Amino acid sequence: MTDSPPRRASGSLFGLAFGDALGKPTEFLTVAEIVRRYGPAGPRELVGDPALVTDDTQMALAVAGALRDAPGYSAEAVEPLLRQRFLDWAASPDNNRAPGMTCLRACGELSRGLRWQDATVAGSKGCGANMRVTPVGLLDVDLDTLAGLAQLQAGLTHGHPTGLAASELTAYAVRLLRDGAALADLPGLLTERAHEQRTVYRGDWLGDLWQRADDAGTPREFIARGWDECRDVLGRLDAALARPDDGGDPCRFTGEGWIAEEALATALLCALWHADDPVGALARGATTAGDSDSIAALAGAFVGAAHGMAAWPADWAARIEYADQLAAFGAATD
Repeated sequence: MTDSPPRRASGSLFGLAFGDALGKPTEFLTVAEIVRRYGPAGPRELVGDPALVTDDTQMALAVAGALRDAPGYSAEAVEPLLRQRFLDWAASPDNNRAPGMTCLRACGELSRGLRWQDATVAGSKGCGANMRVTPVGLLDVDLDTLAGLAQLQAGLTHGHPTGLAASELTAYAVRLLRDGAALADLPGLLTERAHEQRTVYRGDWLGDLWQRADDAGTPREFIARGWDECRDVLGRLDAALARPDDGGDPCRFTGEGWIAEEALATALLCALWHADDPVGALARGATTAGDSDSIAALAGAFVGAAHGMAAWPADWAARIEYADQLAAFGAATD
C-alpha cells in the first residue's frame, strides 16, 4: 500500500455528499431529460447555498454519529446508538427528501421497541442498506469488525442477505481505497472477498436474523445467497469494463442501483470510467436512468477515498448541506 494522500476520509465523506447533491435533481429523470437539462456531460456544478442532499447523506451521518458515540465496536454497544440515530432521522422535519419506504417501515417497527431482527424488512435488499455505510469503511478497525458493523447497520432496516453482503463490500471498498489500493484493482479484490466470505454468517453481529428468511435453510445457506448475488453483479462489472466506454447510461450494464448490489457495481463503474476525473464520476452517476443520487453518492465516496479532498473543487466543501458534520467526522478519521 502507498502512503495515504491528505484527508482521504474527508474526501470520501464529502464526495458522497457531493454526488448525492448532484444526483438529487436527476433521480427520477430519464437520461434524455438529464442531457437536455445539463448537457451530455451531466450535472457538474453544485446548485444552491447550501446545496441540498438527500436521505443518503442524512443516514450516512446517522451511522457516523452512532459510531462516534459508541463506547466500543460490538453489536451490543453500537446497535442501540444506530437505532436511536435512525429513529431521530425518521422523526426529523428534514426527513423530506423522498426517503426509502423500507427505511421508514423498519424505523416504524424499531420505534415500537421490537428487536431489530424482528423490525427489519427481511426481504429487502434496497440500496438503503449500503448508501449509508461509508463511515464504517473509514474506521481504523480490523476487517472482522468492519464486516460486522457494515452488516449490522444494514440489517436494522434491510434484512436480505444481499443487502448485508453488499454493505460489507461497499465498506471494504472504501477501506481499500483509503489504504491506498488503486481503483482499477477493486473489482478483483471485491470478488476475492466475496468468494472468501461466501459462507461466513456473523452470528455475533446478526443473531438469528437468518431465521426471518422465508426459506431459511441454515445460516451459511442464508448468507451465501447474498454473496452469490454480489459475485454475479461483479461479473457484470468486469464485462462492462472489458468494453470501451460508449458514453451511455452505465445502468445498462450493472443495473439501475435501486438494489444494494447494483448500487455498488454501477457506482464502481462510474468511478472506474472516470478514475482521473472525480467530478466526472459524480456527473456520470447522476446521468443515469436509475437511482442517480445513490449511484453518484457511492461513486463520490469511492473516488474521494482514492484522491482525498484535493479531488473536489475548493469552494464545494463550504456550500454543501451538513458541511460541519461532514468535516467533523472526516477530521476524526483522516
